[in-house]
Amino acid sequence: MNRPLILITAAVLGTAAVATAALTTTGFSLTPKPIVASEMPGYTPLTFNAPHHGRDVLGAIYYPAATGGRAFTMAENGVFIGVEVVEEAPIRAGDHPVVLLSHGMGGNIRSLTWMAAELADRGAIVIAVNHPNSTWGDFDIVKGMDHWTRAQDLSVALDAALATPLLQDHVDMSRVMAAGFSYGGWTALSLGGMTGNHAGYLNHCEVYSDASSHCSDLLEAGAGLASVSADDWNASYADPRVTHVFALEPGLTWGLEASDTADLVDNVSMISLGAGDDRLVATDYDTSGLTAMLPDASVKNIAPAFHFTALPLCKPMGAAILVEENDDPVCTDPEGADRSLTHTQIIDRVAQDLGL
Repeated sequence: MNRPLILITAAVLGTAAVATAALTTTGFSLTPKPIVASEMPGYTPLTFNAPHHGRDVLGAIYYPAATGGRAFTMAENGVFIGVEVVEEAPIRAGDHPVVLLSHGMGGNIRSLTWMAAELADRGAIVIAVNHPNSTWGDFDIVKGMDHWTRAQDLSVALDAALATPLLQDHVDMSRVMAAGFSYGGWTALSLGGMTGNHAGYLNHCEVYSDASSHCSDLLEAGAGLASVSADDWNASYADPRVTHVFALEPGLTWGLEASDTADLVDNVSMISLGAGDDRLVATDYDTSGLTAMLPDASVKNIAPAFHFTALPLCKPMGAAILVEENDDPVCTDPEGADRSLTHTQIIDRVAQDLGL
């Protein structure tokens, strides 16, 4: 399967026809429930100004909540199973590590809520954003290729989150992880100190062309990488506060050289999904040579699986609905795959790295 990465847009949100819960102004599917006494992952929206975009950006904070708050189901529609979180709950006592979480090309905060909420329940503060120009409903593949703006989004989001009364005196800044899926995996690596190689990636797309889903998407959209500023592409966007990196199926890892990884933080974990035809060329960091450049990184492959096994758990009728809507079959994992188990393995890796 060599599915275009931008199809995550349709996959995560489904279509208006299949949505079963009301959408709030934040864009999340919410089903309000009564006040609860048991501990659940906390959630609060985060809106902040991003000077590099010249506008506000929508984000979210997931956090380990103490008792209380109002429960609701987040990120649920006719295809995907939602996640139970609570709003207006106090934060659990103690100092908690931070995870800066980045979605894939055309995805959004909801697409990784399964990961964010579970990490929050285990004791992490998770800060996520809808990246302008590469998010569902705010998508421009040309502007979206300015990959550095995504790292800047999360750096500014961290500033904004740290200034909220909710998190004051509850953050362990000795454990700050940049984490992400697909294009977001590159964002995480970039925040951790990796730099891009414009000439190398151009050469990759010239060599692989349609064999790489990302290069194919760019060609189909008429978006040439040659017009992107090489200086901006190759610059460092490291956030010195980042101590750990977790990259799930990271993109843009082709054409790199040893100098591009020289300043990457020491604590790096990467997970790839799928084997053989079920593994995307665009995110194959083994064949790209990145694995060999990071001999001290923790590297794991999960198979059977494929790229979109990292999407939320599907409802029993999810696959049939996608067929009816002529959408991509992102609920149809390879034979023998266990999406729930894969999610657990991913979360366990992050939790272990942060000492949760």
